[in-house]
Amino acid sequence: MEFKHYTVMKNEAVDALECKNGLIYVDCTLGGGGHSELILKRISPDGRLISFDVDDDAIMAASERLKDYKNLTIVKDSYTNIKKVLHSLGIEKINGGVLFDLGASYHQFNKAERGFSFSKEAPLDMRFNQDSDFSAGDVVNSYSEQDLVRIFSEYGEERFSKRIAKAIVEQRKLKKIETTTKLADLIIECTPHVKTSIHPATRVFQAIRIEVNHELQNVKNTLNDVLDLLDVGAIISVISFHSLEDRIVKHLFKYHSQRCHCEKNQMICTCPPPKLELVNKKPIMASENEISENPPSRSAKLRIARCIN
Repeated sequence: MEFKHYTVMKNEAVDALECKNGLIYVDCTLGGGGHSELILKRISPDGRLISFDVDDDAIMAASERLKDYKNLTIVKDSYTNIKKVLHSLGIEKINGGVLFDLGASYHQFNKAERGFSFSKEAPLDMRFNQDSDFSAGDVVNSYSEQDLVRIFSEYGEERFSKRIAKAIVEQRKLKKIETTTKLADLIIECTPHVKTSIHPATRVFQAIRIEVNHELQNVKNTLNDVLDLLDVGAIISVISFHSLEDRIVKHLFKYHSQRCHCEKNQMICTCPPPKLELVNKKPIMASENEISENPPSRSAKLRIARCIN
């Protein structure tokens, strides 16, 4: 299958980095290489870009697309290992900026065998990293009913979490749930018909994908790691696609841009100076033109901050 990937808010996210020739930049989610290519155009010939991805399809496609750039290092590893990887490359500080484009890609959703979509029959997979041993099938067929309720509620904000979890446990007593369509059909059968444009399985599939790939914890941990790596003046630009991710980014940026975290009854502030300043207090959204070209862009939110300490 041809690798298809729409680069969401390409110009906005890269413009935010204020790219300069000679500095070091990191693209934490290479994908189809759209953001990386624009960064490379703006920092060449002396800037350096390190791009991360765990998806073999993405790396193969982007490597071909970006083969003429000599100042690019593509790393097949999770961005969660950014500290270790940059250290191994002899990089102590990111003096330019870092870009996150969170979530699954167009290609992952539309390549049936990857198991991300409830509209295409496939094994329950949903792994970003195909080398991982843990898949959606493991979640659906081995998690307790209580744990299923928890992830459907927390990661999917699914109001019928309890009845869906109960139906899954009852079904797998009879036969293992192995495919995306079997799970989607089960969700449709056990939930009331609600008039909405959102498919009944959407939130559960999102929740399982987040659990399989540890998405929220990875984002939180890595953003904290990146703060240690940023040089003064470097910029962090983050695109998120659902409220759970955006909330993490918003709260972390807000916390590290505040001057004081002391208790109200504390007489003297002992807080260190803030690490960040917010470039945009409200998230930047995709343009109407972009949303018309790529409807999933409507849920994207871009937050930007600059390292000041």
